[in-house]
Amino acid sequence: MSGAITLSFLSPVTKIMTLQKALEWRGAVATEGLRLAVTNGCFDILHRGHAEYLFEARKLADCLMVLLNSDASVRSLKGSSRPVNKETDRAFILASLGFVDAVLVFGEPRCTEIFRILKPDVYVKGGDYNIDTINEEEKQALLESGAQISFIPLVPGYSTTAIIKDSL
Repeated sequence: MSGAITLSFLSPVTKIMTLQKALEWRGAVATEGLRLAVTNGCFDILHRGHAEYLFEARKLADCLMVLLNSDASVRSLKGSSRPVNKETDRAFILASLGFVDAVLVFGEPRCTEIFRILKPDVYVKGGDYNIDTINEEEKQALLESGAQISFIPLVPGYSTTAIIKDSL
């Protein structure tokens, strides 16, 4: 794989992208004939379950991009007490993982337009979802893009909600 495409050993800051930079990078990935896997989530308190999930997601393609919910987006999904960690910190930690090639923070409630723009080869979601429970608009955008939709089982005993509850 080309070093210009997989950014695993670069500074984490380099792997955090704007949508424009992500689109350019995606084009380079496709030009090289490499497959892109995309996943999305809050990744508020990064734990072993997240790390194993992302590691397995990366095995499904040549590159992995994580679409990260912005702070405002997390609040709308999880309530006013979340996120625990700021989006800049969450993005940096995710980008620090060698098996994550790119991170894009998004503020919309859904990733529908990002999926239409980036056209991932593979979309990965945790095993707490299935083809019938992922958002219908997102699913349609992924199918229109020709993305393979995959689900990875959750690692038992790990969740951000449980970590927060146990710390109180």
